[in-house]
Amino acid sequence: MESRLRFRRRPALDSSVVVDNAVRTGVAGRVRRLAARALLVVGGVITLVGVLLLVACWRDDQAIEARLGRATAEVVSVSLQRTVVRFATPDGAVHSPSQGVLYPEGLAPGQLVRIEYDTDNTELARVAGRTARLALLPVGTFLLAVWAVLGPLVWWLRRRPL
Repeated sequence: MESRLRFRRRPALDSSVVVDNAVRTGVAGRVRRLAARALLVVGGVITLVGVLLLVACWRDDQAIEARLGRATAEVVSVSLQRTVVRFATPDGAVHSPSQGVLYPEGLAPGQLVRIEYDTDNTELARVAGRTARLALLPVGTFLLAVWAVLGPLVWWLRRRPL
């Protein structure tokens, strides 16, 4: 009689609830957990690439500042992938970095612009006065947008009951 009063005639463990929960979290639960993990991995890889991009910009700036050369360059072409400039070094050689100039925003073909370059590697040139700080806003905004989408999606996949 004592147990009946304490548990009010309800079994301590209802096996039907356990079985229902196991079936519900079976395949669908595993798929959701796997999808959430995959999205976290994708987000992590994208974040790593963004951070490495910022480190590469900083490293290029350090190389330029270590062996700084200055010149006036003519903007030859502007495209989405690169901005090509042509400049002469003090020894009279004319150079045009194959990958373009760093931080080219706002340049137009035919424009003359001051650049800074690495005297040991003239392929590495940037618009004078511009540094890796300019990359912080676009990379940071992109990473924020990625996590603004992935974060709630992962939360929804992990917390959503069936």
